[in-house]
Amino acid sequence: MQTSSDRHEYPAHWEADVVLRDGGTARIRPITADDAERLVSFYEQVSDESKYYRFFAPYPRLSAKDVHRFTHHDFVDRVGLAATVGDDFIGTVRYDRIGAGGRPATGAEADEAEVAFLVQDAHQGRGVASALLEHIAAVARERGIRRFAAEVLPANTKMIKVFTDAGYTQKRSFEDGVVRLEFGLEPTDRSLAVQYAREQRAEARSVQRLLAPGAVAVIGTGRTPGGVGRSILGNIRDGGFTGRLYAVNGALPEGQKELDGVPAFRSVRDIDGPVDVAVVAVPAERVPEVVAECGEHDVQGLVVVSAGYAESGPEGRDRQRALVRQARSYGMRIIGPNSFGVINTAPEVRLNASLAPEMPRAGRIGLFAQSGAIGVALLSRLHRRGGGVTGVTGLSTFVSSGNRADVSGNDVLQYWYEDADTDVALMYLESIGNPRKFTRLARRTAAAKPLVVVQGARHGAGPRGHAVRATQLPHATVSALLRQAGVIRVDTITDLVDAGLLLARQPLPAGPRVAILGNSESLGLLTYDACLAEGLRPHPPQDLTTAASAADFHAALSRALADDSSDAVVVTAIPSVGEGSVGDAALAEALRSAAAERPTKPVLVVHVELGGLAEALSAATSTAPQPGAASGPDPAPRTGERAEPRPVDEGAPADDKDAPAPPPGDARPDDAPPEGTHPLPAYPAAERAVRALAQAVAYGQWRRDAADPGKVPEYEDIDERGAATLIDGLLARGQGLSLTTDATCELLAAYGVHVHRALPAPTPDAAAEAARALGHPVALKATAPHLRHRADLGGVRLDLADEEQLRRAYAELTELFGSPEELRPVVQRMAPRGVDTVVRAVIDPAAGAVLSFGLAGAASQLLGDMAHRLIPVTDRDATSLVRSIRTAPLLFGWRGSAPVDTPALEELMLRVSRLVHDHPEVVAVTLEPVVVAPHGVSVLGASVRLAPPPARDDLGPRTLPAY
Repeated sequence: MQTSSDRHEYPAHWEADVVLRDGGTARIRPITADDAERLVSFYEQVSDESKYYRFFAPYPRLSAKDVHRFTHHDFVDRVGLAATVGDDFIGTVRYDRIGAGGRPATGAEADEAEVAFLVQDAHQGRGVASALLEHIAAVARERGIRRFAAEVLPANTKMIKVFTDAGYTQKRSFEDGVVRLEFGLEPTDRSLAVQYAREQRAEARSVQRLLAPGAVAVIGTGRTPGGVGRSILGNIRDGGFTGRLYAVNGALPEGQKELDGVPAFRSVRDIDGPVDVAVVAVPAERVPEVVAECGEHDVQGLVVVSAGYAESGPEGRDRQRALVRQARSYGMRIIGPNSFGVINTAPEVRLNASLAPEMPRAGRIGLFAQSGAIGVALLSRLHRRGGGVTGVTGLSTFVSSGNRADVSGNDVLQYWYEDADTDVALMYLESIGNPRKFTRLARRTAAAKPLVVVQGARHGAGPRGHAVRATQLPHATVSALLRQAGVIRVDTITDLVDAGLLLARQPLPAGPRVAILGNSESLGLLTYDACLAEGLRPHPPQDLTTAASAADFHAALSRALADDSSDAVVVTAIPSVGEGSVGDAALAEALRSAAAERPTKPVLVVHVELGGLAEALSAATSTAPQPGAASGPDPAPRTGERAEPRPVDEGAPADDKDAPAPPPGDARPDDAPPEGTHPLPAYPAAERAVRALAQAVAYGQWRRDAADPGKVPEYEDIDERGAATLIDGLLARGQGLSLTTDATCELLAAYGVHVHRALPAPTPDAAAEAARALGHPVALKATAPHLRHRADLGGVRLDLADEEQLRRAYAELTELFGSPEELRPVVQRMAPRGVDTVVRAVIDPAAGAVLSFGLAGAASQLLGDMAHRLIPVTDRDATSLVRSIRTAPLLFGWRGSAPVDTPALEELMLRVSRLVHDHPEVVAVTLEPVVVAPHGVSVLGASVRLAPPPARDDLGPRTLPAY
């Protein structure tokens, strides 16, 4: 219990689970008086050297006074945090607020604190101190502390490195044999970059430990054949797992030492040696006992295939929360529960810890699925099309997250980003738990390798087993934001496989120009039409006629690839009959050899009912033994046997400047085949091939644009401090409010956005008086909610040149729509004519700040013709935003109309973006209508809403989702 002098209750919101550098987890929480014994035990396990570095003198044990001081905090001026694994401390940090001269101080006027760490020697090097620093800094900022000071002995280089590597702006001095470090606590671009890099390494390592274990125990292997656990045990064994494998079943008879040829034990604790991953396949009610045994045996991670958790209702959801809390208390991460399993085809691992009865072919595609059923379907399709239909393109890794209670798609993205064995990432998602983080990770991953996503549950609630943050954005908006981040968004799992096979086998196209050739005029025309529908620029199809030989195909493809006016080639082929007709193998060899001569352009094949051709397209270009293969033909694998991976090159050639660049540290395998020997992807329908090609074209353009993302402009006339003062004053009146017209205009004017005055006109005389004040010509508008921004309903009268016209218009409006009290009429000076548009910004609690743009009016609203970008918006973002809507031609002189001033419109959007980015209290802005004239823009209506800003976990310390 805390003492009576403590001024704040226990801050439970400071508790957090974190992933450490080695992939294990720890819990960070405030230290309380109840921790006295834990602190003493922790200190006894710290080496004398570490104690000396902490206290600058030999300090073998803590006195009773020390223990009291280090466990009694007021959580304001004195705060201590501990990193724990299980019930034990592995590291501590504390700060004490100080004033002038370094003396203890209280109150917000003292904004500096002294900070000190101590980490148990056995856990040094795991990133414990770095994680504690992030969290204690966040706590300090919450309590009004802006700077930390630390005194460190020069020999304590590890601790000095913790501070200097954190990325904060700091000052260093040396006095009396002690290094004094002072640094501000406000996040900087460098500190955030350091934090994100540490997060990436830690989360990638945590997934790697689950996918590349040295020893696996399957817990819940039934004594009789069949059942989930026994099936997974057999799949791991038959897949050729290179590590140690154990079977665990508490009901095994005494003395039984093996099960299906695998060492068997009654408990994981009986295994003599380390276990890296446990696959848990016992009933849900027995899982807590199994987790405890695994934790006591220092198992690193769990794959829980057991069902009966959040997908089953409230009781299961509570069971799932308890499972995650229990596993994390032992430093373990979980895939699942309700998972289909994991697969790693790397030759040095060969792990099939899943319910898939056969090991997939090895390849360069990473696959993540939240649904077990969809995971089965994707594995099956990739297996069929990656070997039996369109050649040897297989998987590098597969993860089925099940209920996604712990390890999520974000974690797997972190792993794939630096995985040298994965060239293309495919994801089936039914929910995105942290859209803001997913977008950030997706943008970084997409800059290195293609990321293709299909999202289920788009038009309803996500699966009951998933914890999902509420979002106010429609699915179309979320999809647009994902595309902005470089994600290749597709609608079906068929499209997912189609796009993945193309991206894994072919270089990225340099543009949208497509050459079409084949032996069917009709199929060529279908392909041509499909290209136009997808926004590509096809050349007229070249018909080789049904009499075309393999040599004709080779020559035509060679010419098309050599033609600088094309960026990609689609070859169409139909069966031919009769004497001298081209055979499948001959045609495949002709196409492959022609493509290999110029490997910098993608080639796709559309085949109609030619099973043999599709297989032949991927066959080896020679009969010479592949590297590492035994001499002589390879026998076809029998059912239940694993097909050995063929060495294939499914990346892009090194000289293709638009090919997906490998992440840092990537390298090609030593046994990779020569560059340019790409298998050719084949499709049974022209529409599917062209749709995949269009996705690749768009992604290639995004890659080129991402190389120069633009900049956020600075405007000298922006009054950021004045806007902050105004916002603070307005928020002091309440937690959330919609601003009055005058306050809205004042706040927007601070950022250079000027709104045309609109004067109320409750009577005809008031309207005439307002018109005299503004100057004719004027507009008379009804602002009642049902008439606002609806000129099509007749609630607006324009170009009123004098008082007589104004009074006549006033009478017409009140006669048509009701009394002035119902209409709420206003008078506004006429703006130059142009195109009416709308600009909006909103802070979504899940996705973050979003800027939206479209044309004003009911038609655009009905069509959903709005474009979106994440804030802050760069100048390139603003330019593309204006051009992204379907009705954009109206802004650029459609059908002889005058082009409008789009640069002025882009500047307006950039200013709104700056306002929302600089002041997160501005949670919604709407400018409607914004009239874009040939010269300049006029904002005729505006509204702003303020509220305390939503918490941004992307700016805070690293944490795992709370349970």
